Amino acid sequence: MPDFSQLNEIRRRRPLLHCVSNLVSINDCANIALAAGASPMMAPAAVEAEEITARSQATVLNTGTPDEERFRTCEACFLAVEKFPQPVILDPVGVGASSWRLRQILVLLDHFRPSVLRVNFGEAQALCGVSGQEQGVDSVKFASVEERAELARRLAGYRHTTVLLTGEQDLVSDGSRVVRISGGSGKTGLVTGCGDMLSVLCGAFAAVEPDMLSAAVLASAFWKCCAADAEAASKTRGIGSFHEALFSAAEMMTAEKLEKTSSIQAL
Repeated sequence: MPDFSQLNEIRRRRPLLHCVSNLVSINDCANIALAAGASPMMAPAAVEAEEITARSQATVLNTGTPDEERFRTCEACFLAVEKFPQPVILDPVGVGASSWRLRQILVLLDHFRPSVLRVNFGEAQALCGVSGQEQGVDSVKFASVEERAELARRLAGYRHTTVLLTGEQDLVSDGSRVVRISGGSGKTGLVTGCGDMLSVLCGAFAAVEPDMLSAAVLASAFWKCCAADAEAASKTRGIGSFHEALFSAAEMMTAEKLEKTSSIQAL
């Protein structure tokens, strides 16, 4: 089992996260980092990437709403991390949505190795060269837990990284181990940017937890517990109330409650 007390370490250390975020969710990403106890720096400019990275304890790269400058920034951040070592979380949003987007992500992955690769099923398929289905940035293909676990293991082994494959049940693999995290709320699929926020949480936990599989498992479990609490708190008041409740749930989450309510299983 992961060390749930690492949530306390985030709040004690307040690690600085260098975030290159999706424009759609940048505000939510900053706020969820703060609610969890980390300190976000939303810095998308390539020209300052090295300087910001030098001060940071983790870097979170999100390629949603992409353009040429965003990919230059991602490359600059990866190069900076070679001088100032720290975990790098890569969220290749909608990588299978266009051939241009896929080529740009593959160039990054061919030259650099992220610490954690946060993907949905369709994105994982695209990165493995499997014909997948995506609707915009969302995966629309259903698969069994066994199929998803094998895909996560395959991608992790192929790219020599830790993969967090999200869905109704999240799966984390480092190429050999596979862990399943259950729970959460189906309402997260109705709020834009929940995956982006999870990637930021991966950065927060990776900043204090040296084992990347454990860091990704903790981030997933934390987010699923927050979602379950937010659904209970918002009840029948609608998706806007659920969205707002996510941040309160993150702020109020404790290591003790996280350990008690998480559903984590090694496969």
